[in-house]
Amino acid sequence: MPRRPTPFMPGVYYHLYNRGNNRQAVFFESGNYLYFLRGVKKYVRQVAEIVAYCLMPTHYHLLVRVKTSEVSKTSEVSVVSRAMQKLLISYTKAMNKRFSRVGALFQGQFQARPIQRYDHLLNLCIYIHANPVIDGLVTTPEDWAYSNYLEWLGAREGNLVDREFIADHFGSPTEYRTLMMEYIKTRSLPEGVRTYLQAFE
Repeated sequence: MPRRPTPFMPGVYYHLYNRGNNRQAVFFESGNYLYFLRGVKKYVRQVAEIVAYCLMPTHYHLLVRVKTSEVSKTSEVSVVSRAMQKLLISYTKAMNKRFSRVGALFQGQFQARPIQRYDHLLNLCIYIHANPVIDGLVTTPEDWAYSNYLEWLGAREGNLVDREFIADHFGSPTEYRTLMMEYIKTRSLPEGVRTYLQAFE
């Protein structure tokens, strides 16, 4: 797998995402989502803080803050890339076995974009958590079990969340929910942010 032109830097936020091969499903039943999240805990959380995530039937979003820029001792890629490789390979193998399928599950290498503007960072959180509503899967983000929005609200225990980030950047869960519902109602983000996020579609 080729090395990334932009290395992962400690303390920087990154949006990690990918979709199913040919835009097909990557999560087929409830247990699949949970298996993927166990992999996030096992591999990714060791090298990055998980800020926001949402798993959708055909794709996933992870917003993380990288802990280290070290290179893996067993390869020439960063430990973050190596962790994601382990997550996605193990998940693909499990799904291929579970559903008697073969071949790639995801569309090539996972994507990783550094978040370089503060307004992009904050609006990306909202964008990620609103995904199930925008895609018509549920009517409110609280109804989608496969994101950490409920942890953001303090309505569910979970350790794939950075509660200090929430307090530092959004104040209280109530304030964040107000911002979320306003976005869902208006589907409106600042122009620069909207253009930036279109690249993830």
